[in-house]
Amino acid sequence: MNKKYIIAAAFLVLGALNQSCSNDFIDVSPTEAIPESALGEIYNNNEGANSLVASIYAKFLDWNMSTFAWIGVTSIVSDDADKGSSASDSGSDKDILDALNFTAATPSFKELFASNYQGINRCNQALKYLPQLDKADPALRKRLTGEAKFLRAFMYFTLVRSFGGVPLVDHVPVSGVEADKLMTLTRKSKEEIYAFIEQDLKDAIEALPNKSTYGDSDKGRASVGAAHALLAKVYLYQKKWQLAVDQCNLVTGYSLTPNFQDIYKVSGENNAESIFEINGTGGTAGRAIQQYSQVQGARGTTGWGWGFATPTQSLYDAYTAADTRRNATIIHRDMTLYDGYYVGPNTDNKFYNYKAYSSNYRDQPSTDVNIRYLRYAEVLLMKAEAMNELGQTSAAIPFLNEVRNRANIGNSPVTTQTDVRVDVWKQRRLELAFEHDRWFDLVRTGQAKAAMAADGGKNFIVGKHELFPLPQDFISEASGLSAQNPGY
Repeated sequence: MNKKYIIAAAFLVLGALNQSCSNDFIDVSPTEAIPESALGEIYNNNEGANSLVASIYAKFLDWNMSTFAWIGVTSIVSDDADKGSSASDSGSDKDILDALNFTAATPSFKELFASNYQGINRCNQALKYLPQLDKADPALRKRLTGEAKFLRAFMYFTLVRSFGGVPLVDHVPVSGVEADKLMTLTRKSKEEIYAFIEQDLKDAIEALPNKSTYGDSDKGRASVGAAHALLAKVYLYQKKWQLAVDQCNLVTGYSLTPNFQDIYKVSGENNAESIFEINGTGGTAGRAIQQYSQVQGARGTTGWGWGFATPTQSLYDAYTAADTRRNATIIHRDMTLYDGYYVGPNTDNKFYNYKAYSSNYRDQPSTDVNIRYLRYAEVLLMKAEAMNELGQTSAAIPFLNEVRNRANIGNSPVTTQTDVRVDVWKQRRLELAFEHDRWFDLVRTGQAKAAMAADGGKNFIVGKHELFPLPQDFISEASGLSAQNPGY
């Protein structure tokens, strides 16, 4: 959606905050409650209704939501990236994440946990107040409700993949209500969280329009295609294979970008392959995605960034020389980038993340790359994986081949269910590298122990590392209402 509008809306909401209740670690109401008087004065119109949901999108621009911690717990922790930077710069805890030596006190998990609940709070605020805005257009309010439910589902999906069961905060807590306090401190099972996500996405599907109906000022808003694609992914993670296929079949109107590199240019933002991405370009007062490009930018005399999350040699070697995705995913020394910028031979690290490169960042610090979260290529790979697991291997292969052929590596040479499964997993790694899925893919497919052993002999402990530890601050505050994950 229009970046300037997101920012204005974020400040509008934050300017109306009312400090109203407890000091819970899950920041669900004390810092982001809207005074009832503001409903009529500010929000009871189309612009006000829009601002409630725009503030949710704005949360994805924050440092604690989309930048250092998120990069650490999705990329650096995996076999796709090393810590990078310099040996003397730990990045707070990125060296610990890289070595799989993290604990419940590791700061990145606290940021991951808290930031998503801050976003969920904004969703709950919007869902509480939108029905009360009787002067706003009903059709608009319906669509905005769908967007809020999609975004809430998106954030709960992040939480359940990371921590397993978590507190299910489905409404704005009321100060002094014991049941609401317990809600914020008591873990639900992962099955309950997944069921809640599924229902939110089904509700969103009923309310959201096709991507094509949005104008230029609304690029980046959730669409019905995004809800179907995310629901397919949610089913995939639960091995509900037929339901995943059914949802993939409903993702229509998208196509692969012929040149893989073009996806990640400014000109490729929200293009025909894009199903859902966070807009990071432009904005005012530094309100791009905060330093996402800078943190991962090349470090050294010809660089522009801090140099964290550097691609591993194993990732580089996993691509064949013919694979067009390699040089669109990995920056290396002595390389001229697509905009003509030359990365010299003396950068501090051998490789850098090309997908985080912003052509404008060096001159405009408030400009950042978009984060691509759902693309049509992933829908094809999900469909291929699910169909293959259902025993429909020959029918699954053409969807796998669409992704392979775009990458210039030809049709898959394998035909058995086992071999196709391995090829799909490999193509997910090569296609979606640095799009924040690799660690979760390793865990859900059972590849993590072997992959981490191959990544410098790191010790993935089965029965422990499948989940991250819940932040120790939360466990302490819960006082027995929520148990820590095993092994921590």
